[in-house]
Parts: sequence; C-alpha cells; structure tokens
Amino acid sequence: MAAAKKKPAKKTPAKKKPVAKKAPAKKAVAKKKPVAKKAPANNPAAKKKPVAKKAPAKKPAAKKKPVAKKAPAKKPAAKKKPVAKKVAVKRKPNPAFMKPMTPSAALAAVVGAKPIPRTEVTKKIWVYIKKNDLQDAKNRRNINADDKLKPVFGGKKQVSMFEMTKLVNNHLS
Repeated sequence: MAAAKKKPAKKTPAKKKPVAKKAPAKKAVAKKKPVAKKAPANNPAAKKKPVAKKAPAKKPAAKKKPVAKKAPAKKPAAKKKPVAKKVAVKRKPNPAFMKPMTPSAALAAVVGAKPIPRTEVTKKIWVYIKKNDLQDAKNRRNINADDKLKPVFGGKKQVSMFEMTKLVNNHLS
C-alpha cells in the first residue's frame, strides 16, 4: 500500500488572558518632541548635535487700553538762549615765581648776573643744555654736566632733570 498521509495534529488554541480596559485618553496631552539620534563616536560629523526647532509661542491678544482725552494744546516752548562759550582765561602766574632773584657766581656763568625770575632761570638753563648738547643720548631725562654746570650741580657729572631744578634753587637768593 502506498504511504498514507498523516493528518496534521490539531493545535489547541492558547488561553487568552483577560484584557483590562484602558482609561479614555486625556484631551490636552503634550506631544513628545522627537529625540535626535546620536551618530557613532568615530564619525567626525557626530560632534555637531542637531538642534530641534521650537515653534514660536503664541502670545495672547493684547487688550486695548482706553484712549485718554487729549489735553488742551500747550503754548510752543520758548527758544533757548545759546550758551556762551567759556573763554580761555589765561592763568595768572604765581607772584613768588615771578619775583626776580639774584643768581650765585656759579649760576651767573650760565644765565647771567642780573636778577631774573625763577622761571626764566630754568628756561635759560635749558637753552644752554640744548645749545651744548648736554642731554644724555640714551636716557634723555639725564643731563651731563660740563665745566660751567658742574659747580651748579654740586660737583656731579650727571643729574636728572628733576634733580636739576632742586640744585639750581640752591644757587638763587
């Protein structure tokens, strides 16, 4: 006899678990934002993170303010007078500096023997220094003394310009 075909065995249906009813969905549920996928670490483009664009928030409609009544028209403002410019006032020199003083014999060799104000003494010394090129080449604040200035500077070969005025005042009376 020919091979008889076997009948497939009937499968018994699996028992289903009772399904709980879901609660009705809430109406105002916020939508979840899509999460950007991370690229593999070996990808150089992975360093830049994509930014999700946000929709602009809607502003509530602004309430209109009641329109105030206009005030009665004012008189036009009076024209302002132009401000007077400050005139540069020349400073008056201190009388103590302008008092003529007699230079000592050592200082008289540089500035002259007649009495002159302290300010003029300083000016004449600077004229003498520049004429004889006595400023130090490297440090211009220092003055190199020559034979006439050495006694005025107290025997020093080099003096700063600030120290010079102090030493010169010792030779005025």
